[in-house]
Amino acid sequence: MSTLERQILFVGGMVAGSVHDDALMKQLFDPALSWFDGADVWLDLGFFGAAADDGNKARIHLPHKKPRTSKNNPHAALTVQPIRENKKQARTRISVEHSIGGMKTFHCLMHRIRNRLNIFIDGFFGLAAGLWNLKMSL
Repeated sequence: MSTLERQILFVGGMVAGSVHDDALMKQLFDPALSWFDGADVWLDLGFFGAAADDGNKARIHLPHKKPRTSKNNPHAALTVQPIRENKKQARTRISVEHSIGGMKTFHCLMHRIRNRLNIFIDGFFGLAAGLWNLKMSL
């Protein structure tokens, strides 16, 4: 989780790649609590269920899905307006991707860590996020 200025606000723990994004968000941020009250939250389609959980408390921005191809609609495509909105959202969400890429410049996240204790791996992520925030503040 980061700001539009690419400052990292939250780094979750390491989880397996098979854990769905929306399930992980529900695990980390209980939907019953008001985590995102009045905030603009820019998400990708991996968090599709977040609009139902937090949609009345926060302004959830999700990209538009392309309609499914079917017998009645063989050439399914988005219209001009949803494409324009998706591009606008992508320009906003890219700052998060740049923050993640900035953390990876410290190389402890890209190379194999030979330690078997998860607390050290999570510590590496926290350290890289702190160094990235320091770099962004200079």
